[in-house]
Amino acid sequence: MAQPGATPAGAGSGAPAPTPPPAPGDPAPDPATVKPEDMPTAVRMRRLEQKTQALKERAWQLKARVQMLKEQILGGGVGAQSLIAHVNEMGSSFRLIKLIYTLDGTQVFVRTDETADNLYKTKSFDIFSGPLAPGNHTLAIVATYRGHGYGVFAYLSKYTFTARGNQTFIAGEGKLSKIDCRGHEKGGPTMPMEKRPAVDCKVTEVAPEKPGGGPATPPPAAPAATPAPATPVK
Repeated sequence: MAQPGATPAGAGSGAPAPTPPPAPGDPAPDPATVKPEDMPTAVRMRRLEQKTQALKERAWQLKARVQMLKEQILGGGVGAQSLIAHVNEMGSSFRLIKLIYTLDGTQVFVRTDETADNLYKTKSFDIFSGPLAPGNHTLAIVATYRGHGYGVFAYLSKYTFTARGNQTFIAGEGKLSKIDCRGHEKGGPTMPMEKRPAVDCKVTEVAPEKPGGGPATPPPAAPAATPAPATPVK
């Protein structure tokens, strides 16, 4: 006898029966071959979020480059160039989950990985490469990490740590300013975890390379003048 209030299987609204799970012996489907409409809602939303984040990052970079070009044109002159890079030198107890670079108040780079599964594996980042208006500039960096540990240190995954850095530099007209930044741990084993993450930058100004990557070839020396023959005196 059916229990009161229970709906017999297959009766009622006629909704399709749930898809049975794959048999234990069946191989797991390849995620690359699964159609989006067949994916779980959480997976589809996660992929959409990642694509949206990538598009936002691209838009920020384009906006920053357009602004830099405007400044270069309005400022006149030859202009300056900048090359900004970041190196991740954090230890295994910290996993990078977010990295933001802001140049003169404009966000030029952002990467996010809330799951802490992939971003920390990237050891170097090309932050910015392009023209700048000659003069003073300010670079601001925010690096966010999630703790990571095993066994008695598994509790670290519940905490996040933030390192902030600021670097001012002068972009010389006709020069290339290289800003190399690194995220690293400062102090020793006795340093509290929340004080270890740090960001440092080094600025180097060099002359930009000539087209072709090699030094400019000096022009050939002019041939020596041939003396005119002497005219005999009568």
